[in-house]
Amino acid sequence: MPNTAQSTVVTGPWTSRPHPPASRSPERRRVAPACGPARPCDGLAPAQLVTLEALRIFGWRLGFVRRPMFLAPIPVVFDPAGTRHVVILEDGTLDEHPTLKLRN
Repeated sequence: MPNTAQSTVVTGPWTSRPHPPASRSPERRRVAPACGPARPCDGLAPAQLVTLEALRIFGWRLGFVRRPMFLAPIPVVFDPAGTRHVVILEDGTLDEHPTLKLRN
């Protein structure tokens, strides 16, 4: 016995035009704030902040903060003449001979 299914098209009062696109709700996801030069001290340990403020009194300046993945941030501080740099470790101590290679 063969399948003899039949289909019928139901006509109605609607038009054959496609529906207008549904209005989209505004994006709810937020863009993650980029770590940037606007606030380089964000994420530093309290001991690092204390050491940084003490060095600033003597004219040292924060050059940049390295942010290696899965590790604590590493602030690099330069002396007033810009000839010497040190790294502030996570416990607030200074590494005066860092293995950090700087580019010009």
